[in-house]
Amino acid sequence: MRNVDYIIVGDGYAGLFLAHQLIKNNKSFVIFTEGRRSASQVSAGIINPVVLKKFTTFWKAQEQIDFLKESLKEIESYTGENYLINAPIHRIFHDENEQNLWLKKSENEELSHFLDQNFDRLNIVKNDFLTGKVNQSARLNVNGFFGGLFNYFKKNDHLVQEKFDYSKLNPSESIYKDYTFKNIIFCEGMGVKENPYFSEITVTPNKGHHIKVKLSQPLQENITIKKKHFLFPTGNGLYFYGGTYDREQLHHHIDESAVAQLVKGLSEFYPYDFEVEEVHFGFRPTVKDRRPIIGRHETFSNLYVFNGLGARGILNGCYFSRDLFRFMEEDIPLHEEVSWKRFQ
Repeated sequence: MRNVDYIIVGDGYAGLFLAHQLIKNNKSFVIFTEGRRSASQVSAGIINPVVLKKFTTFWKAQEQIDFLKESLKEIESYTGENYLINAPIHRIFHDENEQNLWLKKSENEELSHFLDQNFDRLNIVKNDFLTGKVNQSARLNVNGFFGGLFNYFKKNDHLVQEKFDYSKLNPSESIYKDYTFKNIIFCEGMGVKENPYFSEITVTPNKGHHIKVKLSQPLQENITIKKKHFLFPTGNGLYFYGGTYDREQLHHHIDESAVAQLVKGLSEFYPYDFEVEEVHFGFRPTVKDRRPIIGRHETFSNLYVFNGLGARGILNGCYFSRDLFRFMEEDIPLHEEVSWKRFQ
């Protein structure tokens, strides 16, 4: 038998940021991964404190941005890399009304740190009404982040590359196969629907596609451009464009209508030829109030859930991993806004 403080089930942002909290606090753990690319691993990695449709912000945006930057520096101390890409978002305005709304919102105390009042004109892309820069926005090097942390887990015997088998779990005795544990945290995204202990949590799949394209005229700056979707360079001469949102077409293969939507969206502001080289999709676990679902099982006090990160997986996963850790270790109550009991 191997004794660990924690077992983490799931290898997306929730699981990896929680693992960081355990590393930081000298807790022993293993993390179970099936080896399939999760929705987190095919995500854009956008770090954005602003809702760019309405020019609003969201709950604890500044705290989440600050905590993420702090956490990525801590992760750098043991992986040797900082995965933060300082490439701010430039939102292309559709018309003068959007410019005026942006300026009006930028005077709001909550938004003044995020909405830059100086507009920019970009080269290559169509931006007749200029662009607004989102201060403190950035991107995560998604491949580097997952690759670096998985390498660290492997070297330090934290990684278990197999599907978690619920039938082998004995929560009353705190035993799973050859492991004894203090707590298990299920960070499975949409996989939670197969989990007999937390299958009733109210997460809804939201399917997102993105394409990787080769542009005939490369962008001149390493920035993130946003109109309908996000466009940015990924290296090797390719650019990411996406992602879509779909709660209806939930089959596990590429939806050609989503690809057509992306091609059309990119064509509207990129006036040159481009080729679609790759298509990817994933299923975001979303919640109707757009806040995570975190909590302890009502019968088994050693089982926890951390889910529902939605489209803000990086910020939500990082920030609320600390809240969950404090809840488990110090019994500091969770915010009512993220506790899974709010739906009971």
